[in-house]
Amino acid sequence: MSSISPQDLMTKAETEVAALKAKVSSKSLMAEDSSLVVVTRQSVTKRHRKLLLKSGFAASSAPPAAEQQQRLKSPQLARTLESRRRLLKDICSKYHRGVRDQRVSWQQVSRVYVEDQSRLLYCEVPKVGCSNWKRVLMVLGGSEASTQDIPHDAAHYANHLRRLDSYNSSGMASRLSSYTKVLFVREPFERLVSAFRDKFESPNSYYHPVFGRPIISRYRTNATRAALRTGAGVTFREFIQYLLDVHRPVGMDIHWEPVSQLCNPCLLQYNFIGKFERLEEEANFLLQSIGAPKNLTFPGFKDRNPLAERTSSKITQRYFSQLNSTERQKAFDFYYMDYLMFNYPKPFKDLY
Repeated sequence: MSSISPQDLMTKAETEVAALKAKVSSKSLMAEDSSLVVVTRQSVTKRHRKLLLKSGFAASSAPPAAEQQQRLKSPQLARTLESRRRLLKDICSKYHRGVRDQRVSWQQVSRVYVEDQSRLLYCEVPKVGCSNWKRVLMVLGGSEASTQDIPHDAAHYANHLRRLDSYNSSGMASRLSSYTKVLFVREPFERLVSAFRDKFESPNSYYHPVFGRPIISRYRTNATRAALRTGAGVTFREFIQYLLDVHRPVGMDIHWEPVSQLCNPCLLQYNFIGKFERLEEEANFLLQSIGAPKNLTFPGFKDRNPLAERTSSKITQRYFSQLNSTERQKAFDFYYMDYLMFNYPKPFKDLY
């Protein structure tokens, strides 16, 4: 696997910008992406302005003193985000050469939501804070005043958000070329366990009959009539057997589909790649960078099965300990490209 050192990420233009930063007032904020924002009060020369625009920075008003600590973190976070983009580009060049030159189809952007006011494109990845991201998009678009007032079902089924595949080819292309494209990812095994717990360990009127019944029918020996009728009680091993079966009795689902397939990162070339492990910090950095209202911050609440403990690496390890080493290896192979693209370490030492 190719790796990219953060020390190698500063281009000549970025170095010049870093020097420029030292010249402006201490109230400057730098953001790392071509769609993000630099905040400064001091005027700059025509040459510097061109350089800032080339590097993805634009002028605005200075943030209040309350944001001092966040501003101090911003350069380091900006470098981290740049490192992720560079790594993804490197992996795509190595394993998916030529993909970025392909024409984008409507199906390939079917999970991408559009927020025209803030010029954002957000690819929905279930189990990576997507409910709260939809709430944020609704507030940014003006259909809601606060993320706190939006119930879970309203966020998903009454959000009035448009997807990119609802636009004609020119509308889709213009937004892909000019909007900030946002993707948030999560450790793949952890995301998988989170999906399993949510859909199969809690009552669910859709996933139990639609997925549970065929899974139990195919993979459980001597299944009871009740289990075959309700689809309740799918075990984690049965779920993994379904996932790895090339002849699945029921199709793939977005809650456990690899991000490398769900959001087509090599084709769409996301500007901002955030991680669930630092979700609030990185989401708020993005919101600040695009000039979102200062009272809009990324919500931290968990409104689906709120009493259940949030899926952690410890919980994930417990579920995967139910599998043998061969099953774990096959599951890792299934999500291998996600591990590679987003720089997550191997979750078990015996994986190769």
